[in-house]
Amino acid sequence: MKILKILLLLLAIGVGAYVLLWLLGVIAGLLWYAFWIALLAIGLGVGYKLFLSGDDDEETPQLSKKTPTAISEIENTDRMLEEYREKIYSDKK
Repeated sequence: MKILKILLLLLAIGVGAYVLLWLLGVIAGLLWYAFWIALLAIGLGVGYKLFLSGDDDEETPQLSKKTPTAISEIENTDRMLEEYREKIYSDKK
């Protein structure tokens, strides 16, 4: 009788582990499909927004045009840096 209980316990543990691993596989599969569906939805959403953005008559925002700074424009840089350092260090004291 005792050996029968041990065998039934081992059988219950084995079936329980099998069911637990099956549930883990189902959940992992669902998460995998959810990931790809979400990725596809994001791609379609971005594509749709880009498709609609081509119809606007408004001026599209442009990056600011940066012109290179000439050496003549930075003549007073050393003096300004010294004044700034003096201001910073005098505020700390």
